[in-house]
Amino acid sequence: MTTTPPPITLDDVRDAAARLKGVAHRTPVLRSRTLDRIVGAEVLLKCENFQRVGAFKFRGAYNAASRLAPEQLARGIAAYSSGNHAQAVALAARELGTTAVIVMPEDAPRSKRAATAGYGAEIVTYDRYTGDRVAVAEALAAERGLALIPPYEHPHVMAGQGTAALELLEEAGDLDALLAPVGGGGLIAGSATAVKGLRPGIRVVGVEPEAGDDTKRSLEAGRRVEIPVPHTIADGQALHTPGELTFSVNRRLVDGIVLVSDDEIRAAMRFAFERLKIVVEPSGATPLAALLAGRVDTLPRRVGVIISGGNIDTGRFAELCGGAA
Repeated sequence: MTTTPPPITLDDVRDAAARLKGVAHRTPVLRSRTLDRIVGAEVLLKCENFQRVGAFKFRGAYNAASRLAPEQLARGIAAYSSGNHAQAVALAARELGTTAVIVMPEDAPRSKRAATAGYGAEIVTYDRYTGDRVAVAEALAAERGLALIPPYEHPHVMAGQGTAALELLEEAGDLDALLAPVGGGGLIAGSATAVKGLRPGIRVVGVEPEAGDDTKRSLEAGRRVEIPVPHTIADGQALHTPGELTFSVNRRLVDGIVLVSDDEIRAAMRFAFERLKIVVEPSGATPLAALLAGRVDTLPRRVGVIISGGNIDTGRFAELCGGAA
């Protein structure tokens, strides 16, 4: 009987951390006594909203892009993304002296699309509800000879994303649990690989929006499940199925998935702004929402939370957070 090796290991995450040193920001870990009192635990927030491009995605994009052969870098990079990975690949390409072409949905947030173009990338759009972004990007990459860097379905991307959790453990010390948002699954796959490699007993909990519970359903079924493309304010988590590679990691290492409503996400965004003085985008706010809404059963004493990003324009932020808390 043979055992398939995992796509990434703790050593891969450590290697990514060495590659990212001096390139990616070592983002702050914030504390709030008010938050601790509300949830009844010591909460440590790893604030990737302060990462380059405003989200954790730069870690994986740069780790993957920097490993390309010089002749491939000269031809350029392609990617597909609703926003944060788009910006991350665009910036990584600029840092490495090459070009990027990004496939983005037509309804991608304006701020994310503008930032992607601002880093010098060419943008190709598609309809997320009728089109296949992977097929569009693969065809474009083949036609132009570009290296395709997917947003999560890549070992070097997953390992790069895991460096956020590695830094959190280095600063916070022992944690009893780690909460992270789940979209395609790359962040939590890399994070779980890092923290369980160092602290095998840690509890890893993913958080999804109620409308986008593909990973929760998949873990319960023991196989990847497809759902209709979800309608949720958490656009970075609006996926219809987990990645194959990411799911192979998460089914082994993730202890559970909890769900939050769009209203709970809005409340968490308001709390972060009013009490923590930080701006968090909807997808980045889902783990905080899970804590504030009491979605995590038997909350342990020390909890790490990855706030995955803060890319939201002022108009959209005001629209989502306006009104009574």
